[in-house]
Amino acid sequence: MLAFVRRVRRFVVFKSFSSLTRRIVFLNLTGMLLLVSGILYLSEFRAGLIDARVQSLLVQGEIIAGAIAASAQVETNAITIDPERLLELKAGESYGPGEEGFAPLEFPINPERVAPVLKRLVEPTGTRARIYDRDGALLLDSRSLYSRGEILRFELPAPTIRKPNWMERGWNHMQMWFQRGDLPLYQELGPNNGKGYPAVVSALLGQKASAVQVNDRGQVIVSVAVPVQRFRAILGALLLSTQGGEIDEAVAAERFVIVRVFLVAMAVMVLLSFLLAGTIAGPVRKLADAAERVRRRTRQRVEIPDFTQRSDEIGHLSGALRDMTDALYSRIEAIESFAADVSHELKNPLTSLRSAVETLPLAKSDASRGRLLEVIQHDVKRLDRLITDISDASRLDAELQRQEAEPVDLKRLLGTVIGVHNDVVRNDGVTVTLAYENAPGVNVPFVVPGHDSRLGQVINNLIDNARSFSPHGGTVRVTCRRLRDHVDIIVDDDGPGIPPHALGRIFERFYTDRPEEQGFGQNSGLGLSISRQIVEAHGGRIWAENRIIEPSSSKETPAGRGRPADDDSEIVHVAEDIAGARFIVRLPAV
Repeated sequence: MLAFVRRVRRFVVFKSFSSLTRRIVFLNLTGMLLLVSGILYLSEFRAGLIDARVQSLLVQGEIIAGAIAASAQVETNAITIDPERLLELKAGESYGPGEEGFAPLEFPINPERVAPVLKRLVEPTGTRARIYDRDGALLLDSRSLYSRGEILRFELPAPTIRKPNWMERGWNHMQMWFQRGDLPLYQELGPNNGKGYPAVVSALLGQKASAVQVNDRGQVIVSVAVPVQRFRAILGALLLSTQGGEIDEAVAAERFVIVRVFLVAMAVMVLLSFLLAGTIAGPVRKLADAAERVRRRTRQRVEIPDFTQRSDEIGHLSGALRDMTDALYSRIEAIESFAADVSHELKNPLTSLRSAVETLPLAKSDASRGRLLEVIQHDVKRLDRLITDISDASRLDAELQRQEAEPVDLKRLLGTVIGVHNDVVRNDGVTVTLAYENAPGVNVPFVVPGHDSRLGQVINNLIDNARSFSPHGGTVRVTCRRLRDHVDIIVDDDGPGIPPHALGRIFERFYTDRPEEQGFGQNSGLGLSISRQIVEAHGGRIWAENRIIEPSSSKETPAGRGRPADDDSEIVHVAEDIAGARFIVRLPAV
């Protein structure tokens, strides 16, 4: 139990102090709050409830107005005729009530007769009913009806009003603003000022009218005015009003349901936010910690957490960091290995040079001193060549990364490089030829993306290597072959070929395997390694193989075709004769 409590506390502390977790929870809750606020403010339930209440009050008002009109009575049983008016009549004239209107035949509203009817009809509905005469004077108010058939009025004492504090005033103002909207403010008028209500004025003109207003407490009041008429004579107006808070209570109940649903949804949202943050913040923090350990290198090799099984951005980030870390460690190991190789290769000529310099003062003959000076000169040239190639190899990656790849026309590049080789007079008598080939059905230019200077360096290294192994008067054949999606540059020589044990090592740094007659130390062993580095930086590959002559047909066939430069597989020994070496550079084409 104690372990479970510690685990829960650790989880809560870890999640609560996670910036990403706080942001996820805050954004989710903010969106939900805005949604619920919009629902509460723009809810159609309130407007629909008001419309329904208006219609029900209109129906109720017509029923009550009809009952009131039926309760009206004539004040006298006689029709009064002025005799003087009869004496003044001329021939053809008549005199009757039609000339003076229906004033003697009016049906006035008797409050004593109407009050019981109004009380029975209004009391179950809980609405307020007021009856005004044609002059706008108040005849009856349902609030003043105490018992059946009686009208009682009470003078209430002035209430003791407690002034609300600033918090109550702020809440009232906010509630007033939230509930009022664009509704007008309701004002209670005096008993003789019924025409101050626009709905009553419309009813006295024979038209039904309604009004939706709010009181000073923000409560909605719906009023309906219906004319009280009999035989098309307007006797007065009936004004029905809802009690303050009646509609608001229904709206509040509906909003309370929404708020309860929101609280449940908020709890679920918080829980889901923590779970979502756990699937994001936890792995990200682990990846960040691992990256920090890589920076400090507290151990020899730090393992980045593996989340590549996740098919999302976290899995992609984990895979990218793992690949980056592997590349970083590989680069560090390559740099350390390169530094060790450089120190070893520089130490050999330096040791020889030191021995020759120390022996030079002890030489007794001019011949001995001449041989020592030749050794010194040879070692100095060897050091110069090593330092130049080492400097070129060390800055190669940075230079390739800084420069943008551009389309390179291999026809122009090969023509320039081979033209320079043929123009320079050398004592080896080797000729360099150039040929172009297209695969069947392929007729596109020999263009690849890359850096022309570095690709020219690769071709120059391969041609120099082929010339150095070719016999005097031999030929180095360069073939550029265009296929559908790549270009092959093939360099063939007529030399002794590559020993089987050296096929997998010739592209290693500082590795060289040359005949003894070529002299020791004439090559740094970095030319082919630099060429492979350049080709791989261009997205291609380079490999070497031997050309074989079959004894029966004297036909040249490649041995080990397609063997990559780093292939360490077992070499198959063949009995046929080797016709020379072949180096193939394959580059992606445009």
